[in-house]
Amino acid sequence: MTMAMTGMLPMVGMLIGMDNAAVGLAVHLVNSAVIGALFALLTTRPTSQIGPLLGTGLGYGFAWWVLGALLIMPLWLSVTAEPAMRDMIFQVGPAQWWSLAGHLLYDLLTADVLYGLSRRATS
Repeated sequence: MTMAMTGMLPMVGMLIGMDNAAVGLAVHLVNSAVIGALFALLTTRPTSQIGPLLGTGLGYGFAWWVLGALLIMPLWLSVTAEPAMRDMIFQVGPAQWWSLAGHLLYDLLTADVLYGLSRRATS
């Protein structure tokens, strides 16, 4: 939602060479599913407390924000779409702060869902 509000979805589509918001949404949803599944694989130990899992989710979301939004995306786009994107590597402006908020929210929700599923599986 934050990417749609800030007009970033067409840029995400450019990761596969298509300057289109719908394509950008599809690319982002696939990436989100893979990253969420990786989180679940990395946190396979069931926990009886949600706090540590939420903290891990926040750390994971922050790490993916740094890796994805601040490094991989501008670097990839500098090769595939716009060489000037290289200047955006590790640059933080208003769009990147919205991106951080989205990453943290997504991984808090992912951790919460994982907690609920693990509790259901152990009961």
